[in-house]
Amino acid sequence: MNALSAAMVGFLLWLMAPPVPAQTAPIQGTSSTDQRASPEQTPAVRLGTNLVIVPVTVMDPYDRFVTGLRKEHFEVYDEKVKQEIVFFSEEDAPLSIGIVFDVSGSMREKITRARAALRRFLDTSHPDDEFFVVAFNHEVQLAQDFTTSAETIMSKLMLIAPQGRTALYDAAYLGIEKVRQGKHARKALLIISDGQDNSSRYTYGQLRDLVKESDVQIYAIGIFGLNERATSNEALGRSILEEITSLTGGRAFFPDTPVELDDVLTRIALELRHQYSLGFYPTNASREGEWRRIRVRVNPPRGLPRLTVRAREGYYATQPQ
Repeated sequence: MNALSAAMVGFLLWLMAPPVPAQTAPIQGTSSTDQRASPEQTPAVRLGTNLVIVPVTVMDPYDRFVTGLRKEHFEVYDEKVKQEIVFFSEEDAPLSIGIVFDVSGSMREKITRARAALRRFLDTSHPDDEFFVVAFNHEVQLAQDFTTSAETIMSKLMLIAPQGRTALYDAAYLGIEKVRQGKHARKALLIISDGQDNSSRYTYGQLRDLVKESDVQIYAIGIFGLNERATSNEALGRSILEEITSLTGGRAFFPDTPVELDDVLTRIALELRHQYSLGFYPTNASREGEWRRIRVRVNPPRGLPRLTVRAREGYYATQPQ
């Protein structure tokens, strides 16, 4: 079996494996009804509230999603002060998802594979997710407004020919502002690009500020020349994608092969469907507009190994009204 076949078999085995349950027996003294919230109970982001919602991904040492944890297994700290978790959910609820898709000239040799991988992402997502597409080169356009149809998304992308330079910051900025208009409480942005920005009007600092103030979880796929070593410019692009995604609790991936590209997009779709949502009202004093750092800890039930937690890094404080 060659390396490519082995990689495909390995991924299929991982995909068929169910998420790791957190426990084999119920924890005494709690009920599932007061520990979980239905999709209808998921709070929307409302003006005038200081409720902070934190999407959380929990992984085991084998990089598998861990499900079945309860509220008492988590701790949330705001600037090192422990907070009371007033909202908890593990529901596979639909999301509003923005797709920021690079159609610059340097994507010409890669766009067919990128489109095919995106289709895998759409097919693996929640059936009630809504999507829109921002296509960009040196200009940024809303190629498709919110829709639940994967066919509509793909047909719009098929009509766009790669050309021009790369206005990545402008496209990501527009994507964040647009996805905040989505109807679902949970919101995410997926960036698919192959290079460092070279044509934006917005600066990286302006984009970073918007990322920090938004409740949008960002994932990125950097397609920096499959099977090729990264250049210095591409290395800078990687660091930028890693920073803006980690701020939100998302991730940046840099696949080395076409098979890895397909697998990564499937993994992102599955991750969005296997997350916890924690909510708290900050109790420690803060100033309006102050950046507050968050840390989430997990205390797994007895018998589970050490778990890895990924969550947004912070939020801007607002005063309760």
